Amino acid sequence: MQTLFTLAQLADPQVAESEKILRACVHCGFCTATCPTYVLLGDELDSPRGRIYLIKEMLENETPPTTEVVTHIDRCLSCLACMTTCPSGVHYMHLVDHARALIDRTYRRSLFDRLLRAALAAVLPHNERLRFALRLAILAKPFARLFEALRLPQIAALLDLAPAPLPPRCAAEAPQVFPATGSRRGRVALMAGCVTPVVGPSILEATVRLLTRHGIEVVLPAGLECCGGVVHHMGREHDSLAAARRNIAAFALMAEPVDAILVTASGCGTTLKDYGFMLRSDSDCASEAARVSGLTMDICEYFSQARLIAAAAPNGISVAYHAACSLQHGQKITRQPKELLCKLGFAVKDVAEGHLCCGSAGTYNILQPDIAKRLRARKVGNIEKLEPDVIAAGNVGCIRQIATGTAIPVVHPVELIDWATGGQVPPALEGRRAALSA
Repeated sequence: MQTLFTLAQLADPQVAESEKILRACVHCGFCTATCPTYVLLGDELDSPRGRIYLIKEMLENETPPTTEVVTHIDRCLSCLACMTTCPSGVHYMHLVDHARALIDRTYRRSLFDRLLRAALAAVLPHNERLRFALRLAILAKPFARLFEALRLPQIAALLDLAPAPLPPRCAAEAPQVFPATGSRRGRVALMAGCVTPVVGPSILEATVRLLTRHGIEVVLPAGLECCGGVVHHMGREHDSLAAARRNIAAFALMAEPVDAILVTASGCGTTLKDYGFMLRSDSDCASEAARVSGLTMDICEYFSQARLIAAAAPNGISVAYHAACSLQHGQKITRQPKELLCKLGFAVKDVAEGHLCCGSAGTYNILQPDIAKRLRARKVGNIEKLEPDVIAAGNVGCIRQIATGTAIPVVHPVELIDWATGGQVPPALEGRRAALSA
């Protein structure tokens, strides 16, 4: 793609990086076939190629974005399916991140949108605030349809997503060290995250059990907080970089080095693996940021290199594997979770249209509830055709999104792996334990 940036514009490192990305695009349109919003809406401006044109015009002309431009950029899920499909290697993620940061700085949203986004940024990254907010949301759940009638679908979506009842507190939330069982074979840091300890504590508990049982010492460093992904995808660049710097400092203060930094939420993993790029121009922590990115691994990615021994035969329990976008497109991890489950005796089934997003995408299912619901219905429809015993997904956001649309239990792969290697039955499967063991 031809660009017309001036030398003065290209002096800005962000603009220079985006210009390289724009020049890589050859207008082929392969991305349109795998873009969820284009598949649903059929609008060229709701495809990666269309958004690339809008971003190019916005950056080149240095004009504040119009409402139309913001609408189409907001509709992007950042699922990154376009990056998997693109034959030219266009790094769309960094381009749309740049566009969102520019929109946040230069575009004035409606009062409701500003308040909603500010609330999400203030609550989601903080465990105690999120816990309190979810308790209120559970009480207000019966009124979700009323909010829809009042044309406040975002509030209705938020209430629908609140788990009822709220899971018990997670033992693997506070900073501490979990010693390895037997002789220590390795040492890792665990990124607990912000949403997972509150909404999916069983995921972290299964992770700690699995690691320590296999001789791995697990460290939850003091000072860790949200990875910054929640605010990053809303364009709040200052907040996301501040969160990244605090996490990098927390990892640097660990008493002993670790073999890896493990993440169970693939959205967080994609963000941590991008710290090196996000802070590449920060002379104070660029090298540490790159080191953290290099150490970061998804939990299934880590265990794909370890020897696991099944302790309880799964008896061919059928698992529909939902490939989280941030895992398959963002981190290019596609086979490891399925291979681990297959080796342990589960019957893994691929879901049709597995490349399409479920509609979770961070805060997308709250900010864009109509599109998110349509994507969830499409995803659940494809899953239910398989008639699985359980659904496995490697991201807590996907787990909550899919669980609100089906009665089939949804768990993280690590919960199934822990169960099959001597751990506990996943809480979501407790009610079906007898039927699954038959």
